[in-house]
Amino acid sequence: MTCDVIDADFITASTGTDQDERLSGFNLVIQNPPYAKLAASSADRAAVRAKGADAPNLYAAFLSLATATLSQGGQLVAITPRSFCNGPYFGAFRSYLLDQLALDRVHVFESRSTVFADTGVLQENVIFSGTKGGTRNQVMLSTSAGHEEEASHRNVPYSDVVHPDDPHRFIRIATNEEDTKTAERMLSLPDTLASLGIKVSTGRVVDFRSRECLLTQAEDGAVPLIYPGNVREGLVVWPREIRKPQWFQPITDKDAKMLLPEGWYCVVKRFSAKEERRRIVAAVWSPEQTPGKVAFENHVNVFHVNGLGLDRDTALGLSMWLNSSLVDKFFRTFSGHTQVNATDLRTMRFPDRESLRQLGALAPERLPIQHEIDTLVDKVLDMVDTAV
Repeated sequence: MTCDVIDADFITASTGTDQDERLSGFNLVIQNPPYAKLAASSADRAAVRAKGADAPNLYAAFLSLATATLSQGGQLVAITPRSFCNGPYFGAFRSYLLDQLALDRVHVFESRSTVFADTGVLQENVIFSGTKGGTRNQVMLSTSAGHEEEASHRNVPYSDVVHPDDPHRFIRIATNEEDTKTAERMLSLPDTLASLGIKVSTGRVVDFRSRECLLTQAEDGAVPLIYPGNVREGLVVWPREIRKPQWFQPITDKDAKMLLPEGWYCVVKRFSAKEERRRIVAAVWSPEQTPGKVAFENHVNVFHVNGLGLDRDTALGLSMWLNSSLVDKFFRTFSGHTQVNATDLRTMRFPDRESLRQLGALAPERLPIQHEIDTLVDKVLDMVDTAV
């Protein structure tokens, strides 16, 4: 083997932005790319776009440009955070990558603290390999806790990893038979949020943009302001001492439009803490406990019906369903970080409306322990399976 060492900026060298393009025609690229963000207006991001891809950060830019430098049949191998596998943030990049490359193998490091422990990367990490213009028959999936432990392996159909009818092109990594059974059970469910007539949106209040509306004590005209810290044991507990203002007082008409009318709402934290057992943490806002309008901060996702509340049993049923182990296991097959995007929730399957309402009718006032949640969910799903 002989080699040439090129001392250059990889983005400019592979796009030709400051010199003749010289990085092309490779049959193998191996990468451990950097992870900083790329501003939408940056010259580097514009250069990547000119090559046919859009990359919101450096690791996506390096992967895109590495793919572009490959000859047909060339292979890319890279170690990165798992975050590109789902969510709208990486949507354009993911489509480009999957159009150019056929995935051959994906290995997941399940521990967030073993690999890259010295870099502060708090996500699951993956090594993946793909072939430019390759066949899309099957993918080898493997997993280990870290880089020194023995890995388990399995081959799955390509369509199990990238569903052909998924417009978002999520990369789903079911690393064992249990994950596969979980995915099959979820995908067999009859409804989506759209077919249920339910919408999910991020909370309308961005607190640092509405500082003049935030209050730490009640005043006339102020309404409850709900943060993730108000989510406790399946309920939205308000007010609560969480070092966040608990009241929102609209000043302008624009402020008033951030409020939702009195009603039952199901909310989900957009970011789960590292120590929480579940990725999706859901709770219910009850108008019986606190009548009147309510404001939700931007770090929670809110389920509603065209800006109005849900009925009581549907709200409680949604919360029970989203807090179940079945949903948590499924969510982990395509998400390796602590963020829960509204897009992720919209793409999931749900039981039919009547089943959700039955689940809500069975739900106690406070969220039960995990085993009891899962027992109630299984009971309702078994009723659906029997009816079918």
